[in-house]
Amino acid sequence: MTVHYPDPNSLDNDRILALELVRATEAAAVAAARFLGRGDEDQVDAAAVDAMRPVLGTIPMRGVIVIGEGEKDDAPMLYSGEFVGAGTGPRVDVAIDPVDGAGLTAKSLPNALSVIALSDRGAMFDPGHCVYMDKLVVGADLAGVVDFNAPIEDTLETIARTRGKGVADVTVTLLERPRHDELAGRIRAAGARIKFLIDGDVAGALTALQPEAEVDALVGIGGTPEGIVAACAAACLGGAIFGRLAPRDEDERRQILDAGHDPAAVLTTSELVSGENAYFVATGVTSGDVLRGVRYSADLAVSQSITMRSRTGVVRLIETRHRLSTSTIVLPRV
Repeated sequence: MTVHYPDPNSLDNDRILALELVRATEAAAVAAARFLGRGDEDQVDAAAVDAMRPVLGTIPMRGVIVIGEGEKDDAPMLYSGEFVGAGTGPRVDVAIDPVDGAGLTAKSLPNALSVIALSDRGAMFDPGHCVYMDKLVVGADLAGVVDFNAPIEDTLETIARTRGKGVADVTVTLLERPRHDELAGRIRAAGARIKFLIDGDVAGALTALQPEAEVDALVGIGGTPEGIVAACAAACLGGAIFGRLAPRDEDERRQILDAGHDPAAVLTTSELVSGENAYFVATGVTSGDVLRGVRYSADLAVSQSITMRSRTGVVRLIETRHRLSTSTIVLPRV
């Protein structure tokens, strides 16, 4: 009889890795939420990174950060190209945002998350210097029927028809930015509703991907790194993201071409994260549409997290109670 041993470089048989990753997002969320409402997003970012980094070093993986903070934010980074993990276990690409929504946290606004996504090494799209992407994110029932290149009016009709309701009952979410003024006008003129995001692109994508969510789609231009993270969640939930790189100027367009990317190409979920081994983990920092934020009492912090894995399609919602006097989480001085 031939015995088949798991490939130590692959995520194929690493079922507990998602639970290991939760420890890292929990640590970041619990530390970052100490600065809730204090008005300083740099403090939020610094606390999250300082708490997450040591935990990442204990996780049995050999990770390279493909999506980090180095390309976009002036933060105390977990930067693109950095090696993370304990140096054993599968070789993986890592997309990481210690706090997606540091500004939201600083202002006590909803939908800030601490996020990590993984794939097999080489499976994650590297956007290089391209900060922004035009996106369409939908749930599993819409993944095969929407057309990214169609006018938004047609997309709203397709969503309504597929979900058995009128366009007036369709809700889309997008970032509240001046660049979306025309798009928002067209959505309203078609009769649909808009749920604006102040920030928090990843949380917005998650609301569109969840089958029970009140949002039918995320549309518009947002962060490219957040698009890669959303692709990992889409792969786990059976939904879809479609995107097109959106260079801000000619220099950025030239960098995209030099990297071998076509700025006119429509990128699908499987092109943003290929293979069957995507993982997505998030912990709520502030309460929002997907997760509750961190809650504190005298010697306790309570966090809520979600984990998912594309190979199995399993999604877990986890509530954790951290006793602060004995916890290994690095709590910042406030």
